[in-house]
Amino acid sequence: MTERKEQPYLGQGCTSPHPRSATVGRWLWLAVEKTLFRWSPRPLHSWRAWLLRLFGADVPDVGAVVVFPTATVHFPWKLSLQPRSMVGPHVRLYNLAPIHLGRGANLSQYCHLCAGTHDYHRWSMPLVAAPITIGENAWLGADVFVGPGVTIGELCVVGARAVVVRDLPARKVCVGHPCRPVKDRAEPAAS
Repeated sequence: MTERKEQPYLGQGCTSPHPRSATVGRWLWLAVEKTLFRWSPRPLHSWRAWLLRLFGADVPDVGAVVVFPTATVHFPWKLSLQPRSMVGPHVRLYNLAPIHLGRGANLSQYCHLCAGTHDYHRWSMPLVAAPITIGENAWLGADVFVGPGVTIGELCVVGARAVVVRDLPARKVCVGHPCRPVKDRAEPAAS
C-alpha cells in the first residue's frame, strides 16, 4: 500500500513566534484587561495607564494620557504612550511589534493599528511584524486602519475610515483607501 502525500495548505507547519514567557504574560494581561481595565469607570484614564505600565508599557506620565476602558492592547510591553496622547473608545492596538504614540497623538474611536501580517509566499505563513509610529499631535479619525511598518508624521490628520498602508508625511490632511495626502494642514490656532 502506498502512502498518499498530503497537498500543501496555508498554515502548514505554523508555530507560534512568541516565547512561552510572552504567552504567559499575554494570558495574565488578558485577565487584567477583561476585568480591572475594562470595568474601570470612564474617567479613570490614569488607572488604566498605570495598569498598562505595570505590564511593561512605556508611559512616562500616567496622569497625562487618556486611555478609554473599551480599548484593547495585545502586548502592553510593546506600547509607548507619550504625554497628552489619547487611545479612544474601542481602539484596537494589535501590537505584535512596537506601537509608539507621540506627544498629543490622538486615536479616535474604532481605530485599528495592526503591527503584524503574514508572509503569504510561504505555506507556513510565518508572522511578519513591523512597528507603527504615530507622530506628535497627529489625529486619526474614526475607524482608521493602520498597517504594519507605517509612520504617520507629526500634525498629520487622517480622515475617517482611511486605510493607511504607507508612511504619511507631516502636516498633511490625508484620506482614502489607500490613504494619500490631499492638502497641507495649517498650524492649529490658539484657543
